[in-house]
Amino acid sequence: MAKDGVAVGPELAALVTRFVGGERFNIREACAEIGVSTTTFYKYRHRFDELGVDGLFPMSRAPLVSPTRVSTAVEEVIVRVRKEMTGDGWDAGAEQIRFRLEALVEAADPQWPVGADIPSRATINRVLKRRGQLIAVPQRKPKRATRRFEAAQPNTRWQMDGFAVTLDDGTDVVVLHIVDDHSRYDIGLRAAHSENAADVWTTVAAAAKTYGLPREFLTDNGTAFSGRRRGWLSALEENLTILGVKTITSSVGHPQTCGKCERAHQTVLKWLAVRSITSIDHLNKLLVTYRHHQNNDRRRTHLGGLTPGQRYRLGPKDGPAGDLALPMTVRSAVVAANGAITVDKTSIGIGRRYAGTTITLFRQGNIITIVNDRGHVADLTLTTPRSRYQSANPTARLTAKS
Repeated sequence: MAKDGVAVGPELAALVTRFVGGERFNIREACAEIGVSTTTFYKYRHRFDELGVDGLFPMSRAPLVSPTRVSTAVEEVIVRVRKEMTGDGWDAGAEQIRFRLEALVEAADPQWPVGADIPSRATINRVLKRRGQLIAVPQRKPKRATRRFEAAQPNTRWQMDGFAVTLDDGTDVVVLHIVDDHSRYDIGLRAAHSENAADVWTTVAAAAKTYGLPREFLTDNGTAFSGRRRGWLSALEENLTILGVKTITSSVGHPQTCGKCERAHQTVLKWLAVRSITSIDHLNKLLVTYRHHQNNDRRRTHLGGLTPGQRYRLGPKDGPAGDLALPMTVRSAVVAANGAITVDKTSIGIGRRYAGTTITLFRQGNIITIVNDRGHVADLTLTTPRSRYQSANPTARLTAKS
């Protein structure tokens, strides 16, 4: 169809080209025979004079001027930002590109054209498609509806899982990953040689030392995390229960329950994929860098445009028993040869069988719980006034808080 809706059929094309070629005939009668007006005939004759055969084809309906189309300079910045983000291993969809453009404007970066507006996500996608930056994928079958959940506060629920990473020399290692359910904040990210109870507990204890303890702790059914469905408790479950943390596991065959952690794995793996990883120590250094950028630089639409770090720090933070009357401190220590550790200049005896091993000490006021990667060790209340020596009861158990 032509721009005015009149089809350029073979009869009209023949009539126009015959007349332009020098043949003379009664235009009104010839047009009447083929069912077109003389106005249409002369219009296509003029088009033929100007454009040749192209004048007989439909003309574009696009306006000569598009006020909403972004400038070439803005398009160049969009494409450049996408390539930079992709090259650095980050997700580079329209949402993240727009956040990066906003940062350029706020920083008055010279690469952003002066006075240009920030395009919408739809416009960014159109630019990327036009510039060949989008890869078409088949439309996916709609997923079955699932119940979505999100913790109401930071530290209400942590999710933990592990994923495999291959070093440059072909060695497979595991990265243990803890994510705050409310804010998507990466609480812990640590590489280990395998997914084992000792490294799992070390990762959790280090996270608790920095961020406190959560009210709930969600994992899958890996043996390093949980033994409840097998008829026993893992060291992680026992330690957290003693500390008043409710442990939860996903149903067998339902990894989507830990979906926030699973999705976070993908982002880490994509970021690591463009980097050389020479050793497990090198990997842990890279993960420190990743956590800083992921938590503090990358904004999220589902977090109201905040970074995970901003959302996490908004608080108020939850905990094992809700609001804690006293702050909790966490530290690790190596038991001396005489089976004791020192707390506030008081020597605490916990037993020679623990000599040389590493314990984790959780303290709230004068109440102390001591655990290791095998489970509960002891609990006690520091005496007042402080004495030079105090014995702990290695067989005692604290009643788990509801």
